[in-house]
Amino acid sequence: MREIGKGTEPHSLTLHRKTQHSHYDNYVDKSDLRSALYEEQGGICCYCMSRIVNDPLEMKIEHWQSQSEYPAQQLVYSNLLGACRGGEGLHSDQQHCDTRKGNQALMWNPANPQHHIETRIYYKRDGQICSNDATFNTELEKKVLNLNVPELKNNRKAVLDGVTKWWQKTRDSQKSSPSRLQVEDKINAYLSKKNGKLNPFCQVAIWWLRKKLDNK
Repeated sequence: MREIGKGTEPHSLTLHRKTQHSHYDNYVDKSDLRSALYEEQGGICCYCMSRIVNDPLEMKIEHWQSQSEYPAQQLVYSNLLGACRGGEGLHSDQQHCDTRKGNQALMWNPANPQHHIETRIYYKRDGQICSNDATFNTELEKKVLNLNVPELKNNRKAVLDGVTKWWQKTRDSQKSSPSRLQVEDKINAYLSKKNGKLNPFCQVAIWWLRKKLDNK
């Protein structure tokens, strides 16, 4: 999970919110909203960071605070996120992200900079996502998001394997660990968008590299 920088909301959403009896279900320009969410998230899911596609059949519009529990938040742009399908149609044990979350509460919003989401998460070598906050850790696990299903763990592990391989190769070639500048350049490479898209699970590598920087 990574912090999402919210941009300007779609004009159609602004106008719709000003109309009488407006709510999410009668907002007809959801394609505008979906495109805005897709763009600001770099084409990756707000929770698991897997690839999403700007298509109603491939991408869900998620309410961090659910419509049923927080109706006043249903058209608030800071409450809206783009999510993957999350194993929709599978057994609940295999579902994740918004599909698993449903109307459940989640402590922290990745799109709220005051929640500092990136400081609340760490990754184990096997790709497991964790938090030092026991309640949030439970939410990441089975209770709410179920982000440690095997497929997601394996994908995160592959990213960790890739960045550690880069570190070892660089260290072997120059007979010393990568410099601070080299690490910062590598982080910036993971942060950069290609054709408007981030690499899936990029934050896993960024987290690992920032840990290395803290030790320099």
